[in-house]
Amino acid sequence: MTEEYIYAVARVRSRELNLLSRQDVDQLMACRTYDECLRTLSDKGWGDGDPSAEAILAAEEEKTWAFIHELTDDLTPFKVLLYPTDYNNLKAAVKAVVTGAEPRDVFLPGGAVDPELMLRCVREGDFSELPETMAAAADEAYHILLQTEDGQLCDVILDRACIADLLQCGRESGVEILRDYAELTAAVSDIKIAVRACKTGKSRAFLDAALAPCGTLDASSLAVAACKSLDDLFAYLSVTPYGEAAEKLRESYSAFEKYCDDRVMDLIKEQKMNPFTVGPLFAYVLARRNEISTVRIILSGKLNELDDGMIRERLRDMYV
Repeated sequence: MTEEYIYAVARVRSRELNLLSRQDVDQLMACRTYDECLRTLSDKGWGDGDPSAEAILAAEEEKTWAFIHELTDDLTPFKVLLYPTDYNNLKAAVKAVVTGAEPRDVFLPGGAVDPELMLRCVREGDFSELPETMAAAADEAYHILLQTEDGQLCDVILDRACIADLLQCGRESGVEILRDYAELTAAVSDIKIAVRACKTGKSRAFLDAALAPCGTLDASSLAVAACKSLDDLFAYLSVTPYGEAAEKLRESYSAFEKYCDDRVMDLIKEQKMNPFTVGPLFAYVLARRNEISTVRIILSGKLNELDDGMIRERLRDMYV
């Protein structure tokens, strides 16, 4: 295993040289039109021939995972990144079965669990073939939706289970960046839930059911603050490691989302150059996701003819 990672990390270091730099981002920003931006990306080797933006971005995501598959057969550590896709697909499967809708174009690609397996499990009411936490949550969400027709409560059950799985995977990995990424993801999820709940006047009972306990936030204190006001919520966050998040939320939600993505980049940059763990491979996937997100923001801005200043405000930090 050690030798495998030494070789894999060496290949990752070589691939990192091809990541978009700040200069590359400036070049994309300098493009006068959306189509010129697409041509520039094509010249940089992005995409697989299909000129549409979504096809280009999807192709880059596929290239990333194809590369990781070349490097290691053990994708267990990467489940931290795949759980959100799996649980979104599980939501779609549960709702399709309960409502009797035909599940067309509702499943996201790239998860660890086959959506068709999820669909069969829900239809048969037997979730034993799913991973343990997912199976229990699927069973509960399915019966809750049948009994109450409350789609939001169904989502709450599955979202909380997703965070629980993600945290467990990060903690059990023994790898610093996986653990820290899982913790950050859980905390950000709780903050988003609290903000939405506060704005829509959700009850304490709802917040207790929706918030997932994590190490860097006290779910009970977060719920109490969210039940009072946004100012109380921000005041609580200011005494946690997410004080800057409160400042960004006061500014705008897009500023907060940029803050979250930039915190992920901080984790990558803090990653020690350890060739004996999966950490650098994981960091590479995060860096690739970050540059794909950055390109998506630029393309969306160019397509909608936004002012360059508005686009730059939303741009993420780059790895190189």
